[in-house]
Amino acid sequence: MIDVQDLIAQIPLCLGGTDFPNLGKKYEGKVRDNYITGDRRILISTDRLSAFDRVICLIPFKGQVLNQMAKFWFERTKDIIGNHIIEYPDPNAVVVKECKPLPVEMVVRGYITGVTTTSAWYNYEKGVRNFCGNVLTEGLTKNQKFEKPIITPSTKAVHGEHDESISPEDIVRRGLLTREAYDKIAEASLKLYVRGVEICARQGIILVDTKYEFGVSPDGGIILMDEIHTPDSSRFWFADEYERRFRSGEEQKKIDKEYLREWLAEHGFRGEGDIPSIPVDIKAETARRYMEAYELITGQTFKPAEGPILDRLTKNLTKYFH
Repeated sequence: MIDVQDLIAQIPLCLGGTDFPNLGKKYEGKVRDNYITGDRRILISTDRLSAFDRVICLIPFKGQVLNQMAKFWFERTKDIIGNHIIEYPDPNAVVVKECKPLPVEMVVRGYITGVTTTSAWYNYEKGVRNFCGNVLTEGLTKNQKFEKPIITPSTKAVHGEHDESISPEDIVRRGLLTREAYDKIAEASLKLYVRGVEICARQGIILVDTKYEFGVSPDGGIILMDEIHTPDSSRFWFADEYERRFRSGEEQKKIDKEYLREWLAEHGFRGEGDIPSIPVDIKAETARRYMEAYELITGQTFKPAEGPILDRLTKNLTKYFH
């Protein structure tokens, strides 16, 4: 694992964004820069970290971790449903098929937890017992495992706005998806989650919850897109400490960005108002947890590509320049 001081030294070299006008039409997401040309899209994973639907700060090597972890999972789930991958020309970039995104995210939860307004535990504490079409029983405790995983879809907010939890019935009623399309991605989402749980379990990790995004490919089929089972889209706990911590009411030991999200909440920030200044040691610890997540979940050693990222990206993407 990279030294903490080396992580701090990388902070000024983080990739905050890109500007490649000769790659195609640019669209900037919360954490990725997108370049679109015809049936092809280049996704560049920056080091931007988002929480509470806001871009918070830059985290060293975060973009590389997310890109390489998504690669790991796409390769191990393509038998369940096809995905949009074409190739990986750089540690921070992937070339994919240009898809028309479906207007909902499929959130799969194996445990009742979370601190955001769209989380299962937040809503349960507020008295909600029918959450996105799932009837929740009385007497549940924070971090308790559901009898079986549930799907809690959400709308995909435009940049700067908040996602909205929604039931399958409302998705169909609003005309966001047909019942057939919803059923297809719901079935795929549960299978993807089960596969993720199985692979994580071999490494002593619990895949707590996650989200999946789907789109319509150029040939008209529905495929998996964006990312899968990364610390940005998923929550992970250590399996060997789960039971003891759950019984004692302690918070679970985490290896995801919930660490920074909870730091922000403790400092009075939940998405509204000014973002608190993030100390360098908090950024470094967040980076360490991202890399730790990669190694624990994949069983592979993370090899950070240190130094200025833009120079390397420019060289590796040259063949795609117009």
